[in-house]
Amino acid sequence: MKKITVVKSTEVEVKPFMLDDFIQIHQACNTEEVSKKVTKKELKIIASDMQLDYSDADITFGKKLINAYLAKR
Repeated sequence: MKKITVVKSTEVEVKPFMLDDFIQIHQACNTEEVSKKVTKKELKIIASDMQLDYSDADITFGKKLINAYLAKR
């Protein structure tokens, strides 16, 4: 015979079903980060901080490439 426990309905905790709780792989990316676009100004600041030589064409190409990559994620 199996043991059973009888409880009152007020003692039961009800939570909505969240499918993500049962999925093993969780993506750590935030939706705000995905929708954010990279600007030329940010790229110029990063390149200057890294002491890299760059032209405006390089910054434009890098911006397009990074934004396309983020849109795919």
